[in-house]
Amino acid sequence: MKKVVVASVLAVATGAAYCLPAALALDDGQSQGAQSSQITIKDPAEYNAYTNAVGQSSPTAKAAAIEQFLQQYPNSVVKEDMLEQLMAAYEQAGQADKEVDAAKRLLQVNPNSIRALTIVVYMEKKATNDQSKLDDAAAKAKQALAAPKPPALSEADYQKLKAATTPIFYDAEAVDAAAKKDYKSTIEAYTNELKSYSDPAQTQAGPGLLATYNLGNAYVSEDPKDLVNGIWFLTRAAQFAPAGYKDQIEKAAEYWYKKYHGGMDGFDQIKTLTQTNLFPPDSYKPVPAPPPPSPQDLAHQAVVSTPDLKTLALADKEFILANGTPEDAGKVWDVLKDVTAEVPGTVISATADSVQLAVSDDAKQSQKADFTINMKTPLKEVPQPGAQVKYVGTFDSYTQTPPMIILKDGEPPAAPKKPTARHTHHPSGR
Repeated sequence: MKKVVVASVLAVATGAAYCLPAALALDDGQSQGAQSSQITIKDPAEYNAYTNAVGQSSPTAKAAAIEQFLQQYPNSVVKEDMLEQLMAAYEQAGQADKEVDAAKRLLQVNPNSIRALTIVVYMEKKATNDQSKLDDAAAKAKQALAAPKPPALSEADYQKLKAATTPIFYDAEAVDAAAKKDYKSTIEAYTNELKSYSDPAQTQAGPGLLATYNLGNAYVSEDPKDLVNGIWFLTRAAQFAPAGYKDQIEKAAEYWYKKYHGGMDGFDQIKTLTQTNLFPPDSYKPVPAPPPPSPQDLAHQAVVSTPDLKTLALADKEFILANGTPEDAGKVWDVLKDVTAEVPGTVISATADSVQLAVSDDAKQSQKADFTINMKTPLKEVPQPGAQVKYVGTFDSYTQTPPMIILKDGEPPAAPKKPTARHTHHPSGR
């Protein structure tokens, strides 16, 4: 939950939440209709209505005039051009809902309109609690990434448009995948987004910075975690995050670094590297902490460091029997076999002839039996699962897989003897 809150707040703090690229705005040449420059409007009345609509200086007046034109001439040869300008007018007027509606109407005319796809994708991917909208945004993003160059757009303008919109499309794919906890696809999409920025400085603020942070979180959320990459992108995000969020993001990077490396030495060098590199360079090679001792190693250490194995606690003897090498387990079993002892535990299952107990803390936590007490004579009262009991028995055998110690001749512990009553004589003899 915490990382989601940080991400949403960071989006606002970096200005990434509501700002569409300036490249989406139509310039003066384009706003006069690149499409209509190649198309002739034959009807004088339609032409006059067209020139009146596009000539309006106020965005609100222009939008109203275009809407009237489209209502009057629903099949006009310049319908696509007018819908494109309608989107721009609503954008300038700050009417987002109407802008999206105009974009969807334009997509009915031209499904590959990059500007219309951008508007819809951008607005729908903000609906983080509506999976259907996120799915639609991701689908339209894929469509936009594969869309051909608009015939009326120059190559130079097309490249500008692609540079401005491609990050938005990859971001929509990433947001959709993250909502589904598909971290592999999330990582791929955020990586593509970062690669699509024409200037690395674009990743130091705004949507590019947010993508860097989200990419780091995706790496530490997948299973298994990729801490090397997660540490890198979280650390880089922290270097450029606004003052109010830098400390929190860096603490997350430090947490994962310490978990991976075992200490904080070397972290300052990583911070320096991330300031000048978007992606990890070859020199970024954090060293993992040595693996902890295996259960078998721990069992062996207990055996070799204990002069008298009889002095080991029952829990330690059980651990060695379950995890030690045959040699180490054999040494412990030699001091246990045929020994009669009292064993306390929690009943897992029971019959009159046999009771299975959870004796070790791990067994009790997992509610699995690790001792079996085979009774000398059938029990008169069979204990219920969950009961805390004690039985006296003689160690008879054990298995390593599954771990189980078996005792024979089990019986309840003997009841304590009642003290013998002493008779005192009164001095008077009475």
